[in-house]
Amino acid sequence: MKRKWWIALIAAAIVIAIVVIAGVVRSGRAGATEGLQTVRAETGELTALVGATGTVRANQAAVLTFQTTGIVESVSARQGQVVTEDETLAALSLSSLPAQVVLAQADRVAAQRALDDLLNSDLARTQAQLGLAQAQDALDLAEYRWRNQQQGYRASGDTINGARANLVLAQTEVDRAEDIFNRYSGASEDDPTRALALSNLVAARQQRDFAQRQVDWYLGRPNVIDQAVLDANVALAEAQVADAERAWERVRDGPPPEDILAAEARVAAAQSSVNLARIRAPFAGTITSADVMPGDQVAPGTVAFGLADLSRLFVDVDVSEVDINRVRPGQPVTLTIDAAPNRSYQGTVVDVALAGVAVQGVVNFPVTVELTDADEFVLPGMTAAVNIVVEQMEDVLLVPNRAVRVRDGQRVVYVLRGAQLVPVAVVLGASSDLYSQVVDGELQVGDEIVLNPPTVFDASGGPFMGR
Repeated sequence: MKRKWWIALIAAAIVIAIVVIAGVVRSGRAGATEGLQTVRAETGELTALVGATGTVRANQAAVLTFQTTGIVESVSARQGQVVTEDETLAALSLSSLPAQVVLAQADRVAAQRALDDLLNSDLARTQAQLGLAQAQDALDLAEYRWRNQQQGYRASGDTINGARANLVLAQTEVDRAEDIFNRYSGASEDDPTRALALSNLVAARQQRDFAQRQVDWYLGRPNVIDQAVLDANVALAEAQVADAERAWERVRDGPPPEDILAAEARVAAAQSSVNLARIRAPFAGTITSADVMPGDQVAPGTVAFGLADLSRLFVDVDVSEVDINRVRPGQPVTLTIDAAPNRSYQGTVVDVALAGVAVQGVVNFPVTVELTDADEFVLPGMTAAVNIVVEQMEDVLLVPNRAVRVRDGQRVVYVLRGAQLVPVAVVLGASSDLYSQVVDGELQVGDEIVLNPPTVFDASGGPFMGR
């Protein structure tokens, strides 16, 4: 009997202990849920962003240096000054320049004069025209002489008949002179009559021989050497005509373009040497640094000024290959500058690289953003946080980013159901600074999402609810 009472007493004690423990657990859980921050899962709008960090740069920037030795004579630009393109910023003393720079001024004058003559003078065209006419005349003469030296072309029929008649007459005169001389052939050589007869005979024979040579020449042809000379003279005259024609063609419609280019190049080369004595602004912009003063001794490479075009400012950022296919030129951008923490700026994507850059196995794509409302607080070199608006979505299920945890390699959010914290798996899509889109999972609209779930878990893997 006593044994039954003991058993009943022990059973009652066990029941009481269970009730007490359950109450403690419930009290612990209720106390644990008191500090939790929750928000209900809802649908809404989401602005999807791709974030990156970059450095502000000017539209165009340059470091201007001296290109020759000398002493600075004047400085006409100071830091912060806005200058125009080709404006002189500093000049070297003429007496301190190397000789080749000084002489370049004379070379430039001569080259410019030659260019002006080429463009405006008609002398070259007139000379070419005259040269062509003279060459053609020389060719006509050479061809005429060549034809007149050929057999059958040395004289007309009348000229040949006349030459033959002259030969007959000359022979007749020789015969007559011989008859007269024969009458006095026995006289002494000192006889004047004999001497006169001999002189007449010799003259008659010379005249006959001359007439014979004329007939022979009119009826003959040139020898090999004479023919070679005639051929060469014609070929030479033809070549000279061809050269004169080419010269005329080059200038007939004005100076040749290549001659103009060559003359302009000589002017530019001389001007380039002259420009060594000065530093000019290569583009319009603002002087960002001025590192030279009058009287300074400079050498090639000495830095004089920094120049930047601040009319447009850009930020170059690197976007991961995971996000680059969502980035397009023209997308809006919001920017924050570390140097202006209380300001926000707007911008636009202007360029997306077509090839990525791999650094230590990570591939990023360069993206260029232009600021559209930059003010005086934004300067080149500042660090900027860039958020590119890649998508605008409506009526999507949203979850706060701060509520998302990773459990066993999977993203989860903790949902408060009664007094229980239940992990719910979620698959996230696009995200903004505060929210992410839920594209799959067990989360439902209206679920009470815990923003600050406990970080300590019990042996079962769930959140530890005790104190």
